[in-house]
Amino acid sequence: MSDADGLKAEIKKLSARAMQSKMDLHDLSEELPLNWQAIMDVAQKAHEAFSTLEQKRNELSKLDSPTT
Repeated sequence: MSDADGLKAEIKKLSARAMQSKMDLHDLSEELPLNWQAIMDVAQKAHEAFSTLEQKRNELSKLDSPTT
């Protein structure tokens, strides 16, 4: 398996994780004001998930783009 293939597999998993964190944040927002104390924790997890996903997508983009 090439580096790009491995990265694509990792991105697929990270994307699923990011979407789950998005749904967790959405669910929390619908429950407010109940469990308001969890806002920062849930938001931080979503932020980290999307940040990591974006970083890996950028890495893949660099691998896929031809160097001149």
